[in-house]
Amino acid sequence: RYRRSASPRSAGARNKAKQHSNSMGGPTANTTDVTSENVHGTNPQRIVEKILRTKVYATQYWKESCFGLTAETLVDRAIELSHVGGTYGGTRKPTKFMCLLLKMLQIQPDLEIVVEFVTNEDYKYVRALGALYLRCVGRPADIYRYLEPLYTDYSKLRVRTFEGWHITHLDQFIDELLTEDYACDIALPHLPKRWHLEKAGQLGPRVNSAAGLDGDEEVSEEEEEVVQEEAIVGRLKMKGGSSKKRRREEEAAPAQDEDRVADGHDLDIEATNALRAKLGLKPLRT
Repeated sequence: RYRRSASPRSAGARNKAKQHSNSMGGPTANTTDVTSENVHGTNPQRIVEKILRTKVYATQYWKESCFGLTAETLVDRAIELSHVGGTYGGTRKPTKFMCLLLKMLQIQPDLEIVVEFVTNEDYKYVRALGALYLRCVGRPADIYRYLEPLYTDYSKLRVRTFEGWHITHLDQFIDELLTEDYACDIALPHLPKRWHLEKAGQLGPRVNSAAGLDGDEEVSEEEEEVVQEEAIVGRLKMKGGSSKKRRREEEAAPAQDEDRVADGHDLDIEATNALRAKLGLKPLRT
């Protein structure tokens, strides 16, 4: 019936517990930015399932490398990525790629910054990260408008899953985002079919840039079917490769890639500064 008055000792204990919670990446570190808007009628971070979010919050990479990241400093972390994927290992640990995706959902960078992620040609994993983020939060018309041109990018990507390593290509990754409901161990928001948006006047006819057509030429239904069949055949060939070839690919992927940069090349200061300049950020010191 009566509220017990808090003693100085109990108040001090609560303060210590609060400080410990914050230092361990507590609610303050994991809360969505107050300026962020709801996406698909919910908190943007909820696009990632709760179990996976909890695992991300508990990782050392999230606590040490993602704490306090802004749109400016997140660029530097994204450049360091060396693979894509959601979780790996028997305990399904979150990848750095997934940690940065959740951080982007938390701080919700401007569309202009996301577009620069997608359109940059220097860092393929930055492009893949921007593409997945745009697929999660973007408007359907924007998703098709900015992701379809990436069908012409055949860069190899390392994929880390709970089964191990394998190699894919960026155009296949984009096709997965546009045609599947699940990618990188998260359920993707519903994406209307392209012809629905064309019928509603939100998108123009698709242009087959891969076939070398001019920008004004449209793709016929037969040509589009051929492109889709070739993509399916290519994926079947990759899946049906010999076990020796797959082992060679897995061995080629670094077992200790956590602190390495994609494809083994050093960070190019000029390319990094060029990307930062497009984003309106200060250049790195040489």
